[in-house]
Order: sequence, then structure tokens, then C-alpha cells
Amino acid sequence: MLAGGEGKRLMPLTADRAKPAVTFGGTYRLVDFVLSNLVNADVLRICVLTQYKSHSLDRHITTTWRMSSLLGNYVTPVPAQQRLGPRWYLGSADAILQSLNLIYDERPEYVAVFGADHVYRMDPRQMLTQHIDSGAGVTVAGIRVPRTESSAFGVITPGSDGQTVERFLEKPTDPPGLADDPEMVFASMGNYIFTTKALIEALQRDSEDEHSVHDMGGSILPQLTDRGEAALYDFSANHVPGETTRDQGYWRDVGTLDAYYEAHMDLIAERPAFNLYNRSWPIYTHSYQLSPARFNAGGIASESIISAGCLIRGQVTRSVLSPGVVVDPGAVVQGSVLHDNVHIGRGAVVRGAVLDKNVEVPPGATIGVNPERDAELYTVSKGGVIALGKGQLVT
Repeated sequence: MLAGGEGKRLMPLTADRAKPAVTFGGTYRLVDFVLSNLVNADVLRICVLTQYKSHSLDRHITTTWRMSSLLGNYVTPVPAQQRLGPRWYLGSADAILQSLNLIYDERPEYVAVFGADHVYRMDPRQMLTQHIDSGAGVTVAGIRVPRTESSAFGVITPGSDGQTVERFLEKPTDPPGLADDPEMVFASMGNYIFTTKALIEALQRDSEDEHSVHDMGGSILPQLTDRGEAALYDFSANHVPGETTRDQGYWRDVGTLDAYYEAHMDLIAERPAFNLYNRSWPIYTHSYQLSPARFNAGGIASESIISAGCLIRGQVTRSVLSPGVVVDPGAVVQGSVLHDNVHIGRGAVVRGAVLDKNVEVPPGATIGVNPERDAELYTVSKGGVIALGKGQLVT
């Protein structure tokens, strides 16, 4: 699993942690979604390659994701080891190249390489079955997105059979549309399954190319595509137990503040676009030892997710609250995402904001009321989402 990204577009939430360690949905970390998919599918030997500000990610994995050592199963963080010389990872492909000892030790026939920071449910076994049947060197999972969004993704052009990858373009500005829908393209989800031999050979060829960016999407996939060894897996064909017609095929790259915020809003509808409550394909995470949420002094919450340990004495609407959040009397929280132990003081107003853990909003203060003032004091996304980093002071 690739978990070394810096996540600059998600600042300030990534100012003190790796992107996969960012809180999502109240109690989860982003990394929990892909780990849950793998574990639910009985993929039980997982190495998480880390690099950037990885302490909270390492701690979360080692304290939460404990597998049966008796059966030889594990989820383990692997920091940059500089096995090939005194350098950090040059890219995602170089990260795997420097960690090939892990593959040599296990000697698997196939290797799944998944990103660690997307929100979705998926059964990887179905993708593996197609990969084995196709005889491809690599299979990449793809999802249809509007052509106008193609510059944010690796774009896959399928062959006439709908499965062979004819071209792979990394973040193109003007790619061709699909034959059956010219306004759509197949975007890479950053999930790959390799035949081990093909992966090792591709990494070795890439390491010898001095012009390469040593990236999975920018280097390895185009290389294997040119050699006729790449196949497409259409994510819309994937099904998991307990899915609904509304959340089947849901996948979000929450790499920007706007995408992160919008994905949270997907959780709180009466018929949520992504259902956290599917017990047939659960999302696992650390269980906090906290009392249930409490409502006092006329406190109310509607269309919201309220985690354990919260104390609500004001008004909360269309929001997601992580454990330990306190909303004092007279305070109003609307359309916001509050991380662990945020405190909203008496009479304060918070609208359309993402507040990282331990932020204290003083009594009577406002966020999301005066756009010009907010822009001077805080990070504001293109879509108008206001974001405060961990422990940031509010005036």
C-alpha cells in the first residue's frame, strides 16, 4: 500500500500528518477504507509504505490493525529504508523498488498495489480473478469520470475489447472521450494488481531510465501499456455484500479540501451516497473508550453524525463531529466537519468549515459568517470551505 504522499492540496489538515492519517467520517482515518477492503477480501499480508510525517499513521496502524501473527498475517508500516543508497523515495515506483525485499521474502504470485487515501468499498478478489483470467502483467482499476476532470487523474483509453489498455495518460488536459460516451473518460483509481514477475521487471527497467519520474501512473503503467501488458478493470462491475443501489460504485479521491468536504456531506443524507453502516462489509477503525454522546441544555442535532464523547448543548445541523467535540449553549454549527476535541464556545457560529483536532472557538466568535475576514485569517478553498489546522488559534 502506497501511503507516503504529502497531500499538499489538503493543507492544513496534512501540515502535521500524512494524508492517509487524516480523520474522515468522525472516527475513521482515510487509510482505514482501503485496509478494510483488503482485509474483508482476505488479503491479510499488507505492507504500508510510508515517508511523509508518518508518526500518527504508524501509530494508528500498529495499535489498530493487529492481525493474527500465529497465522503469519500482518499489517505493518514500512518507512523509507534507503536500501539502494542514501536517498528518499523518488516516486511511488521507486518506493516499491526500494522495498522489493518485502516481495522477495514472501514470494507471492501476484502483488496488489493500492493507494491509501481514497473513500470507497471494493472487493479486490473480483479484480484479481479478472487479472488472472486475462494473463496481463498489470490490471488497473478504472472508474468513469467527466472528461473535464481528467487533468486530476491518470486516464485510461480502453481497446476495442473494453479490457486491454490502449493508452495510459497521466493527468492529461485534453484526452479523447470514450467511444460510447465522448464526455466521459476512465480515470485510474490508483489500484493495481501485478503479476509479480511483470512488476519486478518493470521496476528494474524504470530504475535504469534516467528520464523517468519513477511514478506508478507516470512511468510504470505507460511502460506496460506500450508493451501490451496492461488491462483495465471496470470498477462499476465490482459488488460487495450489503451495498445499496445508491452507494454501489462510490469512489472519492479526497485530495482537496473541497472534495474532502463534499465527501463528508455525502455521508449525512437520509439516503447517504456512501453508507457507513453496512455491516456486511464493515469499515474497521480504532474504538475509542468514551461515553456515548450527550445532549443537554436544549442541545439538538439534525442530519448529522455525532461521535462518542461529544457534548451538545447548542445547535448542530448537516455536520460530522468526531469524538470529544463540545458545543456550548447558544453555539451554532452548520455544514461543518469538526475533528477530535474541538470546542465551540457559547454563542459562537461555525458554518461551512473543517476544524482539525483541538481547535478552540472562543465564545461569540464566528467562522463562515464574514468571508473577507475568514480569507485573511484562515485557509479558504476554491469552493469556499474554511479550514483550520490542528490547534489553530481562533480570534
